[in-house]
Amino acid sequence: MRYLVWALRLVVFVVVLLFALKNTDRVNVYFFADHLISEVPLIVVMLASFVLGAIFGLLLTVPGVMRRRREIAALRRELELVKAGQATTSTDAPPPPDVLPMTPL
Repeated sequence: MRYLVWALRLVVFVVVLLFALKNTDRVNVYFFADHLISEVPLIVVMLASFVLGAIFGLLLTVPGVMRRRREIAALRRELELVKAGQATTSTDAPPPPDVLPMTPL
């Protein structure tokens, strides 16, 4: 399985490398207010767009992750309180009666 993963990584690397080598044309990048960056390789523009999109996407997931972590922490505290409550009441309560299995008719 390990060799299959490495072979797949090699194939992806070769495909991305060939894609980068085919997209070396120079392009002009225009921002707002006629700000111009001239003669930038197309693959650099594409890579920068991908990285910025990935960062933006990760930043959008942060509030949900933080909310889930707070909820998990609250549930863990509640579980500890329940366990502590059971530990104190289990010493005071008598043990449950033995239950015998039913016999067939």
